[in-house]
Amino acid sequence: MRESTKQLRKVAIFDIDGTIFRSSLLIELVEVLIEMGIFPVSARADYEKEKVRWLDRKGDYEAYIMAVVAVFMKNIKGVPYSEFMRASEFVVARYRHRTYVFTENLIKELKKDGYFLLAISQSPKGTLDLFCRDIGFDKTYGRLYETGPTDCLTGNILDEHLIANKATIVRRACEKDGLTLEGSVGVGDTEGDISFLELVERPICFNPNQKLSRYAKRMDWEIVVERKDVIYELNKIN
Repeated sequence: MRESTKQLRKVAIFDIDGTIFRSSLLIELVEVLIEMGIFPVSARADYEKEKVRWLDRKGDYEAYIMAVVAVFMKNIKGVPYSEFMRASEFVVARYRHRTYVFTENLIKELKKDGYFLLAISQSPKGTLDLFCRDIGFDKTYGRLYETGPTDCLTGNILDEHLIANKATIVRRACEKDGLTLEGSVGVGDTEGDISFLELVERPICFNPNQKLSRYAKRMDWEIVVERKDVIYELNKIN
């Protein structure tokens, strides 16, 4: 009698910020934490300069987002986890539909075809879980922040080495969740997504930054740009 084998599910991997969400979950979370009085209003000045430099094309987005990360790490210690999640719920309620048409439609098609949807992001996992749940993701990997004995955040990141390598996360998810990379899809927007885009059969570079765009052209990967209400397929693979 032949042993039955479990059917492996095809997987689709998405970065979230700038790929599905038309902003950064962390940026909006920090703004809400300031708005709610959990972070001091003065914290905004620590990243406002880099934000203006980026908007004026005198600086880059990476410097801006790293300044926001620094503000988050500086002020999150001692914040009750319940308050962090309350702010996260507010962010998702306010911004859930600020998404890109291309990726939302792609997700609907993939779900219809039975794909396992996997999100990998550097945003806080608590916020990420709420945002991705409504969209229909099966699993999320994000930055997981430690809580202490009083259920307050300590400011420490758990398993930071894991989230730093997205390819490792994909391999781990495939093993744990019975997934296959055959027919797999990946969507990313920066060079930090290259590690998992190299693993999938259909890598899509969506609104890529310059480093990813150059790499995608060398690798002959799909490049898709959504601007206002128009979607441009610059390097469509048939």
